Amino acid sequence: QVQLVESGGGKVQSGGSLRLSCAASRSVLNINVMGWYRQAPGKERELVALIGRGGSTDYADSVKDRFTISKNNAENTVYLQMNSLKPEDTAVYYCYARLYELNYWGQGTQVTISA
Repeated sequence: QVQLVESGGGKVQSGGSLRLSCAASRSVLNINVMGWYRQAPGKERELVALIGRGGSTDYADSVKDRFTISKNNAENTVYLQMNSLKPEDTAVYYCYARLYELNYWGQGTQVTISA
């Protein structure tokens, strides 16, 4: 099992930046995939970015070149640096982990971008 706790959400103006953090309750070295999903009001949850155990990354087309996912193995933390934010990035952002073929989710953190 793994517990995930997000932090770093908030409200910023369009064009601004935020950094989300996801603290895991166990070593991230043993977690196959970690990442971020988001869910906007009235929409389905969608992939934002993933990072593999070896550091490989994958991004949704809508956030490429604006968002960067990274992890700190020593701190058991995954980050999402979000730049050039747009109103359409407004959503609840969820940390995700896949461990031993099971999916785990954090409680979510709200990100609101004003025009």
